[in-house]
Amino acid sequence: MSARERRQVASDAGLSKKRVVVEAVRLADREGVDGLSMRRLASALGAGAMSLYYYVANKEELLDAMIDVVFEEIELPSEETDWQSAMRRRAVSARQVLARHPWAIGLMESRTSPGPANLRHREAVTACLRRAGFPVLMATHANWLLDSYVYGFALQEASLPFDTADEFADMAEDVFLPRLPPEEFPYLNESAAALAAAGYDPAEEFTFGLDLVLAALEPLRVPT
Repeated sequence: MSARERRQVASDAGLSKKRVVVEAVRLADREGVDGLSMRRLASALGAGAMSLYYYVANKEELLDAMIDVVFEEIELPSEETDWQSAMRRRAVSARQVLARHPWAIGLMESRTSPGPANLRHREAVTACLRRAGFPVLMATHANWLLDSYVYGFALQEASLPFDTADEFADMAEDVFLPRLPPEEFPYLNESAAALAAAGYDPAEEFTFGLDLVLAALEPLRVPT
């Protein structure tokens, strides 16, 4: 099929690059990215697989566009506040976005053809750190550290067998404690019982660790 014919087929199906990419993100959110194929995507769009190639040359180009959608959803660090507040907001936003799109966690740093939203995001983060007084190399260290923390936490959080503090408490009482006899595992038994009784919420660990990272980075900048 010629390019002109593919363009006509796509037009007849009401397709656009934005619609193709948005549907691909929806599919990945529901089913994961491993099973995403041009054929599967075309079926979801009610179009022929060949018509998609008018908008994306291959799956790698599609993944680039999908990751750009994810970066577009992450809040950029604000220029109207101090660097720690700005980077905290950005990190919290990134965690929320990755919770919606867990398939993207392992792809955020793998793209060799970053899209415009990806580049805008990286420019804004680097600008925030540089304006705060971090030298170029130290800003790079800080960026790597913060991203590693966010991505690592998001990956761990996506694999947890519970979603809420109540679910954690139920699992602690019904699943963990029966497997932790105090005579054999005294400290684990004590921890599980105490955390369940206190209404411990593992989701709060994110800001606890994030604040430690930000505090550790503060002395490494040279205030302007």
